[in-house]
Amino acid sequence: MRQGGSNELFQYWNRLRGTRAAPLRTEIEPSDIRTLLADTFILERDGRGEATFRLAGTRICSHYGQELKGRTFCPLWGHQDQQRMARLSDHVFDQSAVVVLEFDGMTGQGRSVTFETIILPLAGGQEGPRALGAMFPLQKPFWLGADPIVENQLHSFRLIDPDREPLFLANRPEIAVPPLSPDTMEAGLPNSSKPVKKVRHLVVFEGGKAS
Repeated sequence: MRQGGSNELFQYWNRLRGTRAAPLRTEIEPSDIRTLLADTFILERDGRGEATFRLAGTRICSHYGQELKGRTFCPLWGHQDQQRMARLSDHVFDQSAVVVLEFDGMTGQGRSVTFETIILPLAGGQEGPRALGAMFPLQKPFWLGADPIVENQLHSFRLIDPDREPLFLANRPEIAVPPLSPDTMEAGLPNSSKPVKKVRHLVVFEGGKAS
């Protein structure tokens, strides 16, 4: 993870879960992450089976120029990425996967800014599963919050096993691990000849970007 806020939220989530796949959603205390609240969100699966914003921080809403509560998550992305984002959301809800995304937020005026987003599963409800996430810009251009983002364009993503991934270990230098590029994916699933192995509840794809 390239943003300190993403790592801080992950470490909080990781402490709460202990040896479990995910912490209970009732264990999340807003006061514990008050410095991150403006950049955090909660997703839930609605009655149609789609990921929807249950809550969204004020800074995130400012980036998009609108209140996101109640809005469907995947349509924020361009058409070519929406099915992939739906599948990634399903991995979080159904498989307790941790997902890290990097994407460009595009404005109607042709400006763009790169964001990092982390999405973390929460346990405690099969009828309406939820996830905790955060979104941080990698740069802070002067126009951000004044020129609303109208579409996200996905750069890369990773499905993480937090028990095995050295990228997340506290007080360790970050290890360069190539992300999985959307260009290597078909219908939201890896399409690669690289070896695949199971690690606990996640699938880990070996190697870097496919050609």
